[in-house]
Amino acid sequence: MRIRIPTAMTAAALILAPVSALAGDGEHFWSGDWYLKVGAAGFAAPRYQGAKSYLFQVTPMISLGKAGSTVRFSSRNDNPSFALIDNGGFRAGATGKLVMPRDEDDSKDLKGLTPVKLGGELGAFAEAYPTDWLRVRGEVRHGIRSHHGVVADLSADAFVDVRPDVRISAGPRMTLASKDYMNAYYGVKPGQTAESGLAAYNPNGGVESVGAGAAITWQVNEKIETSAFAEYKRLVGPAADSSLVKQRGDRDQFLIGLSATYRFDFTLR
Repeated sequence: MRIRIPTAMTAAALILAPVSALAGDGEHFWSGDWYLKVGAAGFAAPRYQGAKSYLFQVTPMISLGKAGSTVRFSSRNDNPSFALIDNGGFRAGATGKLVMPRDEDDSKDLKGLTPVKLGGELGAFAEAYPTDWLRVRGEVRHGIRSHHGVVADLSADAFVDVRPDVRISAGPRMTLASKDYMNAYYGVKPGQTAESGLAAYNPNGGVESVGAGAAITWQVNEKIETSAFAEYKRLVGPAADSSLVKQRGDRDQFLIGLSATYRFDFTLR
């Protein structure tokens, strides 16, 4: 089992607010008490989107926010975000995601296909709490360098604290993507059929996958948080019809892993 450790961090995605903005009383928007959570997640996941075989991966986790924020729930699926609107029951702002490269070094299944370059996605997020135990969140992001498409993640999570320091959560997931995104990950150009051994495929945009996720989170103390999580998604539509998935992959995708973060508190003037 090969271990992949990303060499680029997601910190750049956190610098998403205008630096010239001013808060009330002449203070800058950044003035006040803040927290920074840093950590890592280790998990078993498909070698590439739609793969049949799995590998162990390690990814960094970074979260930045103001102390006293009204965030009631967070998920490992949430990408680094900066809320520009936060009134308790609704939050919205900017978000970003690091996109790791994908080529035939990840799997011989990808031989002859166009590599996906190291890059990112930038966009916006919004989340709301219809009840005290349910969060609904959506992200829309545009690819940078890795692909030139648009991808949207939708999720809903019900959560309950079974103890003051232990929370259980679960809910449905859906991902939609544009034609350019689908081509980057599931397309096979006519000129690539001989070397790849795959049938040519030019997908349209649409729903990429539907599924569900669950997690158990343990707040060890006020600084350390750990979590065990599992995800399942089923590729549908243009993704499921790809010759890469049909000939060599699997529509059913699983992920299971553990994570831990440490919180640093600091003040900016």
